[in-house]
Amino acid sequence: MGKSDVVYSVLLCVVLFIQLINGGLMVNAARTEDGSEAWGYVEVRPKAHMFWWYYKSPYRTEDPKKPWPIILWLQGGPGASGVGIGNFEEVGPIDTFLKPRNSTWLNKADLLFVDNPVGTGYSFVEDEKVLVKTDDEAATDLTTLLIHVFNRNVTLQNSPLYIVAESYGGKYAVTLGLSALKAIESGKLKLKLGGIALGDTWISPEDFVFSWGPLLKDVSRLDKNGLVQSNSLAKQISEELEAGNFVEATDTWSRLEEVISSNSNSVDFYNFLLDSGMDPVSMTASELTQQIAIKRYSRYLNSLRSVNISSLDVICSTKGTEAWVEKLKWDGIKTFLSMPRTPLFCGGEKITKGFFKSYKNLHFYWILGAGHFVPVDQPCVALNMIGSITQSPITSK
Repeated sequence: MGKSDVVYSVLLCVVLFIQLINGGLMVNAARTEDGSEAWGYVEVRPKAHMFWWYYKSPYRTEDPKKPWPIILWLQGGPGASGVGIGNFEEVGPIDTFLKPRNSTWLNKADLLFVDNPVGTGYSFVEDEKVLVKTDDEAATDLTTLLIHVFNRNVTLQNSPLYIVAESYGGKYAVTLGLSALKAIESGKLKLKLGGIALGDTWISPEDFVFSWGPLLKDVSRLDKNGLVQSNSLAKQISEELEAGNFVEATDTWSRLEEVISSNSNSVDFYNFLLDSGMDPVSMTASELTQQIAIKRYSRYLNSLRSVNISSLDVICSTKGTEAWVEKLKWDGIKTFLSMPRTPLFCGGEKITKGFFKSYKNLHFYWILGAGHFVPVDQPCVALNMIGSITQSPITSK
């Protein structure tokens, strides 16, 4: 039995509370006796059911002066399971071998995992016609889930929620942040939004594809011929995005990956020090290429707390993320860009693990020695980072 089989076996045990009634499907929420875990389904739309799993931190405090944070983890893909990958592979209390994880983010906050969008993991639809077709539709479903989970729980309402996302999940985080703020302001959602953290996020496809060739040429995974081919296809993608030809841009994006793979002897897009297939965490769905209008997301900077990037990632590279940040329509961007960085250390060692820069509500982390999955590659610095982002009362774990 492989690692993924272990995860699915565990999750199968979790969802045994499903009951068939009169030929239909009725699902009730459940929890452990001590209240340390709760899980269940929310019918976010007719015939569309979203699965969630909540962990209460054993270190949770109820000091109103230092509110205890909750992290909502959104996985990438699109279509990868947060309950499976984010939970067992990266930050949950136990790993895929059912062993305790010392670096679990429960040391700093409560954790809420969701299989998003519907149709992912244990979230399901009764009719394929109700699958979401846009990020905005996914955000509406997630907002509906938050309303059901938070509006009936005063304890959760008193805790700031931080939407933390990885890869394509960052696009969900942005659209959810805007949707949640609107629901909060209208009184539909009883929740304190603490901020949004974008981890190695596929937020600007155009900036990323233009970065791939130069990055891989600089680290010798591509030669000049490979660079020329890569840049040519990146330009074609940009033109197709500008024309609104998103399907064509996605096809060209696939060709670009093939060109890079063939010219680099199959570099791992999640870690350029590895060959394809060597990364310990494998994603099960491809990242779809589509243009993100920068102006659309400038509003969320008032809630954004963090962007973090890893130095070895290709798919969501440092170069591409920095190019996107420099385009943000924010009156503080010039000051932010001119500021010096602060080095990050971990565990008492004086070995540089990364860098950090902060101005007003924008906090930016550069994590060294990490590929696409920062909590796996650099668990210590990732734990310290999330504690800082969420302003966790616990500083020693």
